[in-house]
Amino acid sequence: LETGTGSLRREKEESKENSEKQSLSSLFCTVPNAILISPPPLQKREKGGKERNQGKSLFLSSAFSASERKRELFFAETFLFLDLKLLGATHFFRKYNCRDSWHSGWWSAKIGLWIALTVTSFLVPTFIIQIYGEIAHFGAGIFLLVQLVSVISFITWLNDCCQSDKNAERCHIHVMLLATAAYVICIVGIIMMYIWYAPKPSCLLNIFFITWTLVLLQLMTSVSLHPKVNSGFLSPGLMGLYVVFICWCAIRSEPAGESCNRKAEASNKTDWLTIISFVVALLAMVIATFSTGIDSQCFQIRKKEAPAEDAVAYGYGFFHFVFATGAMYFAMLLIGWNTHHTIKKWTIDVGWTSTWVRIVNEWLAVCVYLWMLVAPVILRCGRTSEPA
Repeated sequence: LETGTGSLRREKEESKENSEKQSLSSLFCTVPNAILISPPPLQKREKGGKERNQGKSLFLSSAFSASERKRELFFAETFLFLDLKLLGATHFFRKYNCRDSWHSGWWSAKIGLWIALTVTSFLVPTFIIQIYGEIAHFGAGIFLLVQLVSVISFITWLNDCCQSDKNAERCHIHVMLLATAAYVICIVGIIMMYIWYAPKPSCLLNIFFITWTLVLLQLMTSVSLHPKVNSGFLSPGLMGLYVVFICWCAIRSEPAGESCNRKAEASNKTDWLTIISFVVALLAMVIATFSTGIDSQCFQIRKKEAPAEDAVAYGYGFFHFVFATGAMYFAMLLIGWNTHHTIKKWTIDVGWTSTWVRIVNEWLAVCVYLWMLVAPVILRCGRTSEPA
């Protein structure tokens, strides 16, 4: 028994090490190329109506001055690199297979393939990059959907664990403190958004976004506390944090020229804080993609079965699928979800399209969460109403 336990522990450690290597490899695919392509120069119009460049990229000449090309070149290559790995990992559930080496080994071959695709991405015709940009809109939407389902599944799992018979008494105080802190942060965040982003009554759109977020928070709490649902305060509190954060990101994505966005006007000049925020956003994107990629169990429809001894710790195909769509999502962030959009240097996810994508994502997250609360009740009512 001790030998089997030790073997299982070693396999888990190996799986964790492999997943960390995959995350680092994806990080190394993203960071150097993000530096290589550099944010595009800000375009300004002269008196004659022509645009002139107000800066140069770090390493590229003016031959690649089109912002959509510079910002999408690498992400097309990243998608191809991850897609090749996805094809090699599809329907793969066992260890000690030749395809396992493709996922967790062969680093020299993968580095060579990555370099080759990086060079190739600068040589392909522009229309291919533009086609990829159109496809990336759908891939980025899929990534957002996968990510919000993963987040909601984690919140409901945590709530179920805290409400289980085993942990209910022991975690009661902790749950109340965590739920209270979540609601306090939500209310403070909403108040601060009113102060920062709705300073005047004429800021109707921002007022609508913030007020509707408050309404959604109240709706989630009311449904969760319904006697037939009885999910408590914790899950709606954590979901409130999530939707308030999305609302804040959405309003922050509004262009800096808007009079209602004081924070954007204050950060109009490029400084070290803006650059650090850009790098942190990039790293957070990789971490979020990695954590979502290893959470394939939340999308399983069939009942969970006992894993085999040689089963992999997580779905390799799903992992690479999430990273491929994540590359599309990050490409959309850099161009503001608009392939013809000129974006300020060292900024990420700015533009009206970005704002509305975030807002729709917030509303969709609330709908999915409410459905996950109500669906079991509807199924139970349907079963009880069936004739014996």
